Amino acid sequence: MLYYFLYPLRDEFILFNLFRYITFRTFGSLMTAMIIYFLFGKKWILFLKAKQFGQVIRQDGPKTHLEKQNTPTMGGVLLLFALSVSTFLWCDLSNVFVWVSMLVMLGFGLVGLIDDYRKVIKKDPKGFRGQYKIVIEVFVCLLAGLVLYGMGYLDTSLRVPFLKDFHFDLGVGYLYFTILVVVGAANAVNLTDGLDGLVTVPSIISFFSYGVLAYAAGNAVIANYLQAPLVLGAGELSIICGATIGSLIGFLWYNTHPADIFMGDVGALGLGGLLGTVAMITKNEILLILIGGIFVLETVSVILQVGSFKLFKKRIFKMAPLHHHFELMGWKESKVIVRFWILSFIMSLFALVTLKIR
Repeated sequence: MLYYFLYPLRDEFILFNLFRYITFRTFGSLMTAMIIYFLFGKKWILFLKAKQFGQVIRQDGPKTHLEKQNTPTMGGVLLLFALSVSTFLWCDLSNVFVWVSMLVMLGFGLVGLIDDYRKVIKKDPKGFRGQYKIVIEVFVCLLAGLVLYGMGYLDTSLRVPFLKDFHFDLGVGYLYFTILVVVGAANAVNLTDGLDGLVTVPSIISFFSYGVLAYAAGNAVIANYLQAPLVLGAGELSIICGATIGSLIGFLWYNTHPADIFMGDVGALGLGGLLGTVAMITKNEILLILIGGIFVLETVSVILQVGSFKLFKKRIFKMAPLHHHFELMGWKESKVIVRFWILSFIMSLFALVTLKIR
C-alpha cells in the first residue's frame, strides 16, 4: 500500500525512491510487524488470561510441563495479524504471489483457530476433527495452485539441488505435489510447537533463508549468476518473509522460556502453510527438507513411532514428537530447545550453500 502512495512521489521527494528497493521494504516490513507485536503483545496476553484461554497440558507427557497448565495460548492470532498488516503496507499488491501466499496463510490459520477454539474455549480435547482439517487444507492448497496454474504463473517443473540442468516437468501433477509440500509443511511446524520457543527460532531461520532465495529467484542478474530458476515477481515474497521474521521476533519476546504465551495451532498451521507456499513459488521445494529440517525430523519421529507401534507393538522413542523423547531422557527443556535451534541453523546454512554448488 505504501508502495502505491509514496513511490509515485519520488520526483518531489527523492527519499521515496527507496520504496523501489525490495531490500528496503523487507526491512520496513520486518520492523513494522515486530513493533505491532511489541505494542499489543502484553495486552493480548492479559486479554487471554482474563478469558481463561489457557493451554491444556497432556497428562502423559513430561511432568515438568504440568506447571504450564493454563498458560495463555493463541498467540498466533496476533502474530498473523501483525504479519498481515505489515505485508499489506509494504508489498506490491499487484503481485499475484503476495495474494496467493496470504490466502494460504490465512486459510491454514483459520483451520488452526477453529482447532484452538474447540480445545481451549469449548474444552473439547479432540479439537477440530483431523479429517475435516485435512479436507480444508487440501482445498486451500488446490485453490492456490489452480489460481497460479490458471494464470500461467505456476512453474510445474521440479528442480534438484546440486544439479543445475536436471529437472523434470510434473505437468498438472504438480498440483498434487503442491498439496504434499504445503500441507506437509504446515502440519510439521504444528507438531514441532511443543516447547517454549522451539518452533519460533527455526521458523525465523527458515523464513530468513527463503527470503534470500526469493530475492535471488526474482532478480534476473542474481538468478543467472547462480544458475537458479528465475521467477519474475518472486522478490516480493522476501517482504512477506521479512514481515514473518518481525512478527516472530515480537512473539519470541513473550514465548521465550518460561513462556508467557503459546503460539497455538492458529499460528503454527498458518506459518507452516506460508513456508510451504514460499518454497513452492521460489522453486526450492526440495530444499525445504533441509531448511525446515527440524520440522521434518519431528514429523518423521511421529510417523516412525506410530508405524512401529501399529506393526510391532513397540515404540522406538520414549515419546513423540522427538523433543519429548530427549526430555524423557533427562535433557532440560532449555537444552533441547537450544540444540534444536543449532541444528536448524546448520541445516539452513547448508541449504543456502547449495545455491553456489550446482
